[in-house]
Amino acid sequence: MSDTIVKVHIDILTLFPRMFEGPLDEGMVKRARDRGVVSITVHNIRDYAHDKHFTVDDRSYGGGRGMILKVEPLCRAIEDVKSKAKDSFVALLSPRGRPLSMDLALELSKKQNLIFICGHYEGVDERVRENLVHDEISIGDYILSGGELPAMVVIDVMLRFLMLDREVVEKDSYASGILEYPQYTRPPTYHGWEVPPVLLSGNHSEIARWRSGQAMRRTYERRPDIRIKKVEEHGADIRR
Repeated sequence: MSDTIVKVHIDILTLFPRMFEGPLDEGMVKRARDRGVVSITVHNIRDYAHDKHFTVDDRSYGGGRGMILKVEPLCRAIEDVKSKAKDSFVALLSPRGRPLSMDLALELSKKQNLIFICGHYEGVDERVRENLVHDEISIGDYILSGGELPAMVVIDVMLRFLMLDREVVEKDSYASGILEYPQYTRPPTYHGWEVPPVLLSGNHSEIARWRSGQAMRRTYERRPDIRIKKVEEHGADIRR
């Protein structure tokens, strides 16, 4: 764990608060909460709908399929949370947002107070985006039923910066710009499947060379979009 503990508070606005009960109480997120590195509060957007049916969505002006999250309950929810932490950074989880990256996760991990809005249905009233949201974040070029799973992903990624040594995080795939090399553990043979002999040789320079080549080859084959220029600059033999 890093020497410096950074206290971060996250408020999550969602229509489905029970979705967070498991993920926030397991693994690294639980350890971060137990150690006081992060505190997380989940809010039900319906609690801020003041009509008798707790209405949070309505049809889109101008027509179109699906429903839109209404401006009033979202505005009340954000204002209520910000009344306790005025400097809160508000992020909307949305397919049309900035792609999540290690750089963006690091940026978020430096915020003291964060509000994540989990979009749903066909989206949120544009007035929320224009007036209350600082940034929009996407976890990929696909559509999910809501922003709950993306919020969990963003939280997990950013907490690694707060819970792990910087050196460990910087060696991760994507942080370095190169995918990780293959890894093996005991036994050396299983069902006739062999561990590459170089890893058993004890020759650390050859092992490092093999790993570098495998990592670059994997990057070329699977993710040619990831900093290929940086891979080429290494000049390692990707055929090994």
